[in-house]
Amino acid sequence: MAEVRRRLLRLLGVAVALTLLGAPVPAAAREAVAAPVTVPALSDWTPQKGSYRFGESTRLVAGSAAERRVAHTLADDLRSAGHGRVPVVRGAARAGDIVVGVRAGRAGALGAEGYELRAADRVLITGATEAGAFLGTRTLLQLLARGDRVPAGRTVDVPRFRERGVGVCACYVHISLPWLENLVREMAYHKLNHLLLELKVRSDAHPEANTWGYYTKDEIRRLVALGARYHVEIVPEINSPGHMDPWIENRPDLQLTDTDGVRQPARLDITRPEAFAYYTSLIDEYAEVFTSGSWHMGADEYMLGSDFARYPQILRYARQRYGADATPQDAFVDFVNRVHAYAAAKGKRLRIWNDGLTGPNTVPVAADTTVEHWLGVPVGPGELRARGHALMNASYALYLVRGGFHSDTEGLYDQRWDPRSFEGERLPDARGITGAKISLWPDNGRGETENEVAVGLWPALRHLAQATWGAPHPDATYAGFTARAAAVGRAPGVRDLTVLPVAEGTHTLRTPGTSFTAEVRRTADGYATLRTAEGCLEVRGGKLTLNVPLEPGTPVTPRTCDDGDTLQRWEVRRVAGGFRLVNAVTRMAVGPADDGRLVQYPEDQRAPAVWRLTAT
Repeated sequence: MAEVRRRLLRLLGVAVALTLLGAPVPAAAREAVAAPVTVPALSDWTPQKGSYRFGESTRLVAGSAAERRVAHTLADDLRSAGHGRVPVVRGAARAGDIVVGVRAGRAGALGAEGYELRAADRVLITGATEAGAFLGTRTLLQLLARGDRVPAGRTVDVPRFRERGVGVCACYVHISLPWLENLVREMAYHKLNHLLLELKVRSDAHPEANTWGYYTKDEIRRLVALGARYHVEIVPEINSPGHMDPWIENRPDLQLTDTDGVRQPARLDITRPEAFAYYTSLIDEYAEVFTSGSWHMGADEYMLGSDFARYPQILRYARQRYGADATPQDAFVDFVNRVHAYAAAKGKRLRIWNDGLTGPNTVPVAADTTVEHWLGVPVGPGELRARGHALMNASYALYLVRGGFHSDTEGLYDQRWDPRSFEGERLPDARGITGAKISLWPDNGRGETENEVAVGLWPALRHLAQATWGAPHPDATYAGFTARAAAVGRAPGVRDLTVLPVAEGTHTLRTPGTSFTAEVRRTADGYATLRTAEGCLEVRGGKLTLNVPLEPGTPVTPRTCDDGDTLQRWEVRRVAGGFRLVNAVTRMAVGPADDGRLVQYPEDQRAPAVWRLTAT
């Protein structure tokens, strides 16, 4: 009887601890000790008596080069999380140590990314690969987020899907590099491993295409290096043959021309050899900075708002290549397959969206092309899988659109959504499904700022991490799951991009060539408004792209103050000698033109102004 009472008291202690951590207490807690709280939830947990204690004498023990890379990253993250400096050593482990192991012989049980974690008087983290061991360290960081003790026990934690991702369209608009770096860290912390980026790299081969907002090659190298360290593969995309206007708006010779003689700057003329050569030259240039084994060509919405009948040259091209029964769609598939062959020769697997594969066509898409399925169309995921395509679930239900549709994360959680649930069809099993991704789109580029997007992404990212790694519904309620997410917190090393580095109030802002006085007010999303006597400074004028004035040289002028106007929000960035003023939406710095007017420019096109702020 006494032993029963002691067991009940121990279980009650577990229940109280879980309640204090904000996690729901399942009914099974009356019978078994619950697993420690993580996101994704541990797929199994065998408790033992006692606990591991992290302390001042803790060391990271690692021998091989792969183990030491993992250990050094963990040491940096422990320091960022406030746990002090932990040395990385070789040799025998002792009580209190954390041991990182990479054992290729464990591949049968752990696969490419699974790991085993044992906690007792020391912590042992073992993966069959470096990636697996690294992901095990993410679990340890989450366990240490709530204190220096880890309950003793063992888990073997293996993902259900190999691609767990986020897609970001930094297309047309520019998203700041610190924001993308934060995303990489958050993804890794929650065991997501694919960041798919549609963006423009500033081109040396095609300078006529360098309209804003591009990224420099050094910026991409920095981001890719961070991704490699955190085991997040960064997959580049240049959408084609549609949505090509960021690249060919200044190349009319490559634009598709309709029956009225009107050139289409968003459509590449797939019948021209020069168009294919141009696109593949971009693949080659991107290969200078991206190391991914995949290439995403988009291939969506080529005829959006039009149809092949307006371009008879496409049908002529298809029949010349494939005979009298060929269709215009065959020319489109031909372009996709030629890009596939080119990418494969470079060691890269091709990825495309699904909506362009609706026929009628007589030429099949190469079977080993990965299809990212976002739209319910007549050719569904079941048929695509039967044709041999690997499928990634990129459902519209997982979209977050600036100023538009936002994924209903709570509804998806309550429905027990998992990557088998595509738009228009749920597959009975997971064969051929690589995983799933959230997609971030800037359809209304000024609809939200980066910081607002980050807030909306927080619950969706954690839900996707759970649904692609393990069981999609680890807690009885969505409130329980959000409490779980809150308990593990943010990734170590994430920068707070909402800090205003100057005091609110009235300041005189000076830089060589001009000065003005403005009231600096912090906005709810962590930027600032600059309120002058004539109104709030706003970027206004020039050509609009996705509702954003992205032309360099566009003036910055006072307008009627509007709390909802994102173009009136400014990042005040501390730099040597003062501050830089960067528009929160256009991501260009403001400075004086030769005539003293305030204008915006990318920071690599014109030396950005350094502003001195004096409180008045």
